[in-house]
Amino acid sequence: MSMNMSMGRAGAKPVAGLPKTAARWRSPSGRLSRGATLSLGLLLVLLAMVLGSASGAYAIAPSQLFGIAWDGLSGAAGGSAEHLVFLNIRLPRLLMGVAAGAGLGLAGALMQGLFRNPLADPGLIGVSSGAALAAGITIVLGGMYLPWLPRHLGSWALVAMAFGGGLAVTAVVYVLGQVQGTTRIGLMLLAGIAINALAGAGLGFLSFISTDEQLRNLQMWLLGSLGASRWSAVGLVGAAVTLSVLAALALARPLNAIALGEAQANLLGVAVEKTKRRAVMVAALAVGAVTATTGIIGFIGLVAPHWVRLVAGPDHRVVLPGSALLGAALVVTADAVARTIVKPAELPLGVLTAFIGVPLFLAMLRQFRSKV
Repeated sequence: MSMNMSMGRAGAKPVAGLPKTAARWRSPSGRLSRGATLSLGLLLVLLAMVLGSASGAYAIAPSQLFGIAWDGLSGAAGGSAEHLVFLNIRLPRLLMGVAAGAGLGLAGALMQGLFRNPLADPGLIGVSSGAALAAGITIVLGGMYLPWLPRHLGSWALVAMAFGGGLAVTAVVYVLGQVQGTTRIGLMLLAGIAINALAGAGLGFLSFISTDEQLRNLQMWLLGSLGASRWSAVGLVGAAVTLSVLAALALARPLNAIALGEAQANLLGVAVEKTKRRAVMVAALAVGAVTATTGIIGFIGLVAPHWVRLVAGPDHRVVLPGSALLGAALVVTADAVARTIVKPAELPLGVLTAFIGVPLFLAMLRQFRSKV
């Protein structure tokens, strides 16, 4: 009895070498607690937004940012160049970056939890390739075969087609993964690989028959950018990603159970098939909305969940919101670098995220290969 009581008291002691206040930020396993992880993620997002606000072809001193933002909120914004650049160009771009990164990071965490594989990526369900193929069809063939699109949708024609294409291809992949009313994850993975290859072939054909201007527009869309961010698009993407985050948080506990195996999850009373379906739908909504407006931004959905899982553990109650915050910070930071590294030109964001993401991913594999 006394031994058990002493062990219980010992388990409640702070982590060795840390003050009592610092110990609250770590779990007994030495990993960051949920509160510490989310606080750190929020801090990274704020720092990234400050960096993104001050960076660009027209530099703004960080000391001016608070005053400019306050003037904008109070409606007393002046006509200075700093006010115009920040409130009309840079702020919607920053908010789009936050929404895009959050959506991609969240979708990556969902797919890794659903496939129970740390190498899973949102692209496995075909939403990115479907959006890219639909965008390619709109850019190359829209003027000839879909002339009614601009008349009805105006400047939203490309966004609507890309979003619809992403959701349609995801639905095809999901249906192909069904066997006797159950979703076979391995079969869905193979279907996603096949559909991605088919979409790649379609994009290759469209590139072959396109004009020089069409080919340039298609390549710029495929490489990804936040340059076309506008307030209306920020509102739509922000709403879609916010809805996705709220829906994903409800899936945290079921995904924790599925991580033990589908049989064990069923024994625990988890509706496994419903969880799979909702996870795919939420990921498709988030990635489809982001990809339709920004183009393809790679590696965020793969790197962000990895990083959160390594510092905070596998609990999806932490991994899902943590991945959204870290994804937002990564995209905003990458966009700030893309706007300054070759200024006054702009490096495509998808290229830069790959350059940044691959070394980070390899470094994590090297350091934590025993845990992967």
